[in-house]
Amino acid sequence: MTTHGTTPDGTDVPWRALDPRTIAVHCGWMAAPLASLALTALATGGHLGDRAWITLAVIAVSFACVTVAGLIGWSRTRYRVTADSLELRGGLFVRRLWAIPLHRVRNVDLSANPVQRLFGLVVLRAGTTGGRDGLTLEALTRPAAERLRAELLARAGGGDPADEPVLSTGDPRWLRYAPLTFWVFGGVFAAVGAVWRVLDDLGVQPWRIGIVRRAFEQFGHSALWLTVPLALLAVTAVGSVGALAVYAENWWRYRLEWADAGTLRVRRGLLTTRSVSIERARLRGAVLREPMLLRAAGGATVRAVAGGLGDSEENRARSTVLPPAPRAEALRVLTGVLAPPGALTPPGALAPPGAPAPPGVAPVGEALFDRPALVRHPRAALRRRVARGMGWVVAPVTAALVVLGALLSLPVLLYCAGGFLLLATPVAYALARDAYRALGHGLPDGPDGHLLIRSGTFSRDTVALARTAVLAWTFTDTPMARRAGVTTATAAVAAGEDGYRVPDMAAGEAAAFAHAATPGILDEFLTR
Repeated sequence: MTTHGTTPDGTDVPWRALDPRTIAVHCGWMAAPLASLALTALATGGHLGDRAWITLAVIAVSFACVTVAGLIGWSRTRYRVTADSLELRGGLFVRRLWAIPLHRVRNVDLSANPVQRLFGLVVLRAGTTGGRDGLTLEALTRPAAERLRAELLARAGGGDPADEPVLSTGDPRWLRYAPLTFWVFGGVFAAVGAVWRVLDDLGVQPWRIGIVRRAFEQFGHSALWLTVPLALLAVTAVGSVGALAVYAENWWRYRLEWADAGTLRVRRGLLTTRSVSIERARLRGAVLREPMLLRAAGGATVRAVAGGLGDSEENRARSTVLPPAPRAEALRVLTGVLAPPGALTPPGALAPPGAPAPPGVAPVGEALFDRPALVRHPRAALRRRVARGMGWVVAPVTAALVVLGALLSLPVLLYCAGGFLLLATPVAYALARDAYRALGHGLPDGPDGHLLIRSGTFSRDTVALARTAVLAWTFTDTPMARRAGVTTATAAVAAGEDGYRVPDMAAGEAAAFAHAATPGILDEFLTR
């Protein structure tokens, strides 16, 4: 960090101010409590209780305080880019100065929620090597943010501008994959729970609202064999619509490209726009993720394994470089992300499906779906997965039903236990066999290439890691694993999930595989 606010040629650098419309944006938080009050008035027929009036008074006082604090904070907040650092000063009661060296800037992201877009503003976040001590500027005009991002990436040593192709753009037909995600069911229950909690906090008892009470009464007095399937269909329909809305909001106008200064840039968003940049030097690999439902429909997603993306939660949100899309598109994106600089030709477009991949990338792309290219794991891994399914799910549930049936003298529970055992056993075996067939690892290309790991059934992940990014290996086993002759190897990487497991490898092959993937790390132990 420099102590002099100068440019490389020695001239003084003036401080820059944030846009004054930032104050109006900060007042956007009032939309939620005002909407809650409106919902309360609607639910109670316009009769607001004492708690609602107190809430309204608190909102008014808070508005005044936030406005005054925003004015003071805006007047004191300034930023500048000096010869070797990005500096930010500000503070409401205590004046502070933050500075990060430019050589530690690893990504510069832009985002804008609907309120910020209404005022033509964006938020710029400069991420650093550690990923936890970046700087955030709220809020800049989009032209100013674009210029600042280009300046930071160029001054951070990102490299010369690269004439690389656009890897992928959004396709409205990908919306068909939206209902195959978590939001079909989880989103419905999360939304209902959030509304229920808000009403309860405002003193409104949701179960006493007329339409809610009548719905529960009708549900309880109807035939459950008919109403339960209909309820599930209704939840599925509502969840599908919600999943489509979430997908469109997150991935509308999606574009993935290699931008200037050698950065992988993802642009997306309908109401809230987002732009995430990942420096090529921090890219350690990629993950092809195929959840079960998405896999059945021929779809997949792609995530980047990169450092400097923040903590685990931020990493999951910012590392996705391809939304649920066709598997062929996912493979093309994966190949483009892992390609060495200048390998993708011609500039402006990725090679069409079926065309020869660039040198150094073809083995990775082929091995992702070529099962013989990956080393299969021993049959003991299958037996362990069958035992887990039977021991963790089938046996406990069956035993619980039998015990309850015997204690409560309910023969129907005994019949349910027998039926569950007959139905769950083949399902558990099928899932265990699918999980076993997914297991694999390999070294498809040269010593400077990638390490491949594949595992999972509910979410099948194929990880392609740069071998030079592996910092250490951990070998884990249990008494049962040692008896079965298998072990789990974990490749430690300073990016992504920090460690990637190769579960249930043959114990005699684990050390040799790790040594072949990363020569030199295990030399001392192999000698002993």
